[in-house]
Amino acid sequence: MTRLVRDVMSPGAVAVEPMTTLERAARVMREQDVGDVLVAYDCDLFGVLTDRDIVVRAVADGFDPHTTAVGKVCSRPPVVTLAPDDTTDHAVELMREHAVRRLPVVERGGCPVGMVSLGDLATVEEPEAAQAALAQISAAAPNH
Repeated sequence: MTRLVRDVMSPGAVAVEPMTTLERAARVMREQDVGDVLVAYDCDLFGVLTDRDIVVRAVADGFDPHTTAVGKVCSRPPVVTLAPDDTTDHAVELMREHAVRRLPVVERGGCPVGMVSLGDLATVEEPEAAQAALAQISAAAPNH
């Protein structure tokens, strides 16, 4: 059953500014019990930082998490986003196409209002469609 992204997204996505250190971003993730944060300045979405980005793009390459800014290692524009009024079918399609497991939800003008994950979609989409999307995403080349 197709629904709107607004019905399944996690509202109030956690955001940090591009100059925030990786250490601080990791603490925010722990405090908020999330695996990603949006990197934004006001309503200007700069990128997305995941816990995996911290490990693979920063720590593994020798960056100091105490001094390295999240803007240096986050996924940068063009960041694929959804609008709250997009359909869940469109969200699955974008996740497959871009091999990502989560997408920021932004209103007109670019203000982040939430995040939608593959897990959010798996609860409303047909299990087969969600599993197929996960298989394609998992088979994609790793991000560096």
